[in-house]
Amino acid sequence: MKLHLPTSEIFVPDGLSVEAALARTTHLCIAAHQDDIEIMAAQPILECFQQKDKWFTGVVITDGRGSPRSGLYEGYTDDEMRLVRFKEQRKAAVIGEYAALVMLDYPSQIVKDASSTEPVEDLIDLIRAAKPQFIYTHNLADKHDTHVAVALRVITALRQLRQAELPNRLIGCEVWRDLDWMVDADKIAMDVSAHDNLQTALVSVYDSQIAGGKRYDLASMARRRANATYFESHGVDQATGLCFGMDMTTLIQDTSLDVSAFIQHYIEHFAQDVTARLARLC
Repeated sequence: MKLHLPTSEIFVPDGLSVEAALARTTHLCIAAHQDDIEIMAAQPILECFQQKDKWFTGVVITDGRGSPRSGLYEGYTDDEMRLVRFKEQRKAAVIGEYAALVMLDYPSQIVKDASSTEPVEDLIDLIRAAKPQFIYTHNLADKHDTHVAVALRVITALRQLRQAELPNRLIGCEVWRDLDWMVDADKIAMDVSAHDNLQTALVSVYDSQIAGGKRYDLASMARRRANATYFESHGVDQATGLCFGMDMTTLIQDTSLDVSAFIQHYIEHFAQDVTARLARLC
């Protein structure tokens, strides 16, 4: 495995060779920043945890240099913050027993530049090495530019693969905009009721973000509980935690499908649902 940047890193928590670690991957998450994986991919992490036939691998595309900081980390330079974020992400990989963790180390502006081919080429090589059954990334309605850019680069990479190399499913996950707005029939509801302790540990390991003024640990766990409680208005809770996903598989099965038209389809479903309810009750 030869990635473009010499500063990129592939970390294997249990010490297996990189090739073997990637090859055992069944569930692959491709995220923008350190901690995004643990916020948006709780369900596949739990599904693979302590399983011999299912393995989770995480890919972080950006370098973490631009993250906000205060308190203990207020005086850290961008280079020092990068090292902290890398260390925290490795800790999460150990806690979650990931098959492998890949940190590509690109600056955000490179990822957001659609003309930059290096991130896409790295993703193609990684996906071919891992051959995952499922890929998780950011959803196309996220409000963070880098998150949406990562989703687009993932789609671009997958569209360059042969049909036999594609995953069974591509799922867009919630981070900087939840997916509660989607019509229930359109959203993927991922049950994360189990292992609250593990989930809390995974999102709590990022002290540089939490102590720096962003309580992602509390917010992420609360969102999962809220999703479960507010999912069904006329029935008791069937889960104590839910994460919502957007099925983006058709975008890699039909390479002629326009990305903007694809997401507009879901938005129109939401608008139609609201309009129909108002018409029925007015």
